[in-house]
Amino acid sequence: MELNKKTVRTLLLGAAGCVVLYWLLHETERLASVLRIGWSILSPFIIGAAIAFILNVPMRAVERWFSKIGNTGARRAVAILVTLVIILLVLAGVFYLLIPQVGETVETLVDKLPAFFSGIIADINAYLSENPEALEWLQENTNFANLDWASLIQKAVSIVSDSLTTVVDKLFTTVVGVGSGIFNAIISLVFALYCLARKEILASQFRRVLYALVPEKVGDEVVRIMRMTNSTFSNFISGQCLEALILGLMFAVCMSIFGMPYMPLVSVVIAVTALVPIVGAFAGCIVGAFFILVDSPLLAVWFVVMFLILQQIEGNLIYPRVVGTSIGLPGMWVLLAVAVGGDLMGVGGMLLMIPVTSVLYALIREFADKRLEDRQIDPDKLVAHPPELKSGFKENREKRRKKFKLRKMLRMEKKNQK
Repeated sequence: MELNKKTVRTLLLGAAGCVVLYWLLHETERLASVLRIGWSILSPFIIGAAIAFILNVPMRAVERWFSKIGNTGARRAVAILVTLVIILLVLAGVFYLLIPQVGETVETLVDKLPAFFSGIIADINAYLSENPEALEWLQENTNFANLDWASLIQKAVSIVSDSLTTVVDKLFTTVVGVGSGIFNAIISLVFALYCLARKEILASQFRRVLYALVPEKVGDEVVRIMRMTNSTFSNFISGQCLEALILGLMFAVCMSIFGMPYMPLVSVVIAVTALVPIVGAFAGCIVGAFFILVDSPLLAVWFVVMFLILQQIEGNLIYPRVVGTSIGLPGMWVLLAVAVGGDLMGVGGMLLMIPVTSVLYALIREFADKRLEDRQIDPDKLVAHPPELKSGFKENREKRRKKFKLRKMLRMEKKNQK
């Protein structure tokens, strides 16, 4: 091997990589500490970039509304302002529907819970009176008379005193955390607005650095994949919001038809929780079923039945067409992405993994199509029900079997001749 500058540089980079890998494998605690510090510093900017990416979806539509404004800077400023106003109005509308309904629901629950629990106690007493053997079993296995109440009270006081110290410490930590969170939220919002205002310049700067560091073909492929990712994420966000709105309206209409209580609250809760793909609406179902259960257990059962029917309609007809088609991902892979993302990163992973899986699905499909074209594979072999194919292994096995039989016959003939 010729020892020139390029070879020396390659060897030095390889050695440095080995040293870094060794350090990463043997200093995991320090690595975790460094990552935590890095995340605490960069998290406001990462969150700001994510906010800018989400707000960019409606902002592009708003910017088209004001296309007659000739000044680009003025058009962009108006689009950002209108987008923020629309987002704030939507959030205000949601809170306007939720907060009064939550207050009324809590008041209703407070009024109805005593009667609800009294009914449960009456049912238990009726059951015990009808089944004396159950009452005898309880009396034999529970002995309240011999309990050491003084010791229990002392333990309770000790637990309360210890808890007060913990509560004070946690309260101080919470106050500090809230202050830090507000400061980071302001930085994130300012950074998001900066990204929205100068997104073309930032994209141009990224491409300049990219083409300066990597070969042109690699840079072209990276830019193409980034554009595909941007389109996929944008379609997913718009499709998910549309799907949540449709599901909320479906529940509002059906609950109004069947005369179920808490219609505004439950429909808004289901619409908001449905932003989490596939599994989010089930959380809304649990909340709605609990509210209706206190009012009428029978209606709560019918609400669950109605939810399962609407969920089947939404999952099999609406979601694959509104969200699955918009990101080019079949329903089976959507379900897999939600399961994997939720297991790895919770709710955020569910929202992130679907478009990521869509991009990977598209890239793998492109790679497979190109490889099949290069290898000139017969298209008939790739259809859903291919014709019967000849197996080379099977043909070779048959040839070997025939040769073996022929040799055996020749040996037998020679043996008979002798």
